[in-house]
Amino acid sequence: MIRNTFGDLFTVTTFGESHGPAMGCVVDGCPAGLPLDIEIIRRDLQRRRPGGPAATTRIEADEPEILSGVFQGKTLGTPIAILIRNTSQRSTDYDSLRDLYRPGHADWTWETKYGVRDHRGGGRSSGRETVGRVAAGAIAKVLLASSGITIRAWVAAIAGIAAPGPEDPGFDLDEAERNLLRVPHQETADRILAEIERLRASGDSAGGIVCCSTTGLPPGLGEPVFGKLDARIASAMLSLGAVKGIEFGAGFKAAESFGSEQNDRPIPGYTNPAVDLRRPRAPILPEGIPDIRYHTNNAGGVLGGISTGMPLEFRVAFKPVPSIMQQQKTTDRRGIVRKLVIRGRHDICIVPRAVPVVEAMTALVLADLLLLQRASRV
Repeated sequence: MIRNTFGDLFTVTTFGESHGPAMGCVVDGCPAGLPLDIEIIRRDLQRRRPGGPAATTRIEADEPEILSGVFQGKTLGTPIAILIRNTSQRSTDYDSLRDLYRPGHADWTWETKYGVRDHRGGGRSSGRETVGRVAAGAIAKVLLASSGITIRAWVAAIAGIAAPGPEDPGFDLDEAERNLLRVPHQETADRILAEIERLRASGDSAGGIVCCSTTGLPPGLGEPVFGKLDARIASAMLSLGAVKGIEFGAGFKAAESFGSEQNDRPIPGYTNPAVDLRRPRAPILPEGIPDIRYHTNNAGGVLGGISTGMPLEFRVAFKPVPSIMQQQKTTDRRGIVRKLVIRGRHDICIVPRAVPVVEAMTALVLADLLLLQRASRV
């Protein structure tokens, strides 16, 4: 059995294979009466589509069709089914891979587990599976926006070339949506572009890092034991096929610091405008509990698995695309060593296209936790 459903109250089930007739998702648990324009879903799908120097030449329209759950521009509270048709498959590109296991892919592990696999682009293990997640995430973003919660992600680094961070001069989050590499600094984007062209010429690929920041989160989201906010975010990110690591706030640098440096200082009634602008006032708190701001955010907006009201900040590491145009050694179904050059249409680096996917998975986690929070106390 393959688990294809994510979430507890706000759930999404994705379906379809990379080279099948269509992909899609079914969102259940979305409250009724939420204004939902298909253009919102279309916009995020367009952000995920190939485009630019790092992307595959497989161009899909990725036009969403809402089949149910929405009437006269508002959600009905019933399952929302969205269909995205595949129109640019070239399955013959994969005929030579029918009996070969591609290095760095899920071919062998998938077949070991299920005894059968779709060799055409990896089937469900293809990155194209994320198109359903992005469609569902767009709906989750609308729900979150109604509570003042905003999610923004950007490319922090590709091929070891890092862009300035939010605290550095030159960082421009709007620039991340103006260039096709989604880098918040034009000069860094130009350097990365040159490296991508070098990799293309040599038949190689690159990985990178996506940063994500969520503002407007109220304190109190997440459960303190097995449903920790950061644990659920980590699980969501690691469910993406190319993700190999995640860190929150100070992340691994925290291991090099001291408690006197790492602890975020809570200050009741703190009124520093530079901090206050990064989060709204808390909702109604339990009697006797003060509204607190934090002077720093080394914890990345999470303490004890529960949101602090500070921005939820994390970084996600993506490995290089394993489909490269260089000769590699692999094995076939008989265990014989074979030489392989993977043909077809593949990304040089998926990191720019991963930005809306990271946002979508973050939105799905937070929409679920927001609904769960409403039932946590009277």
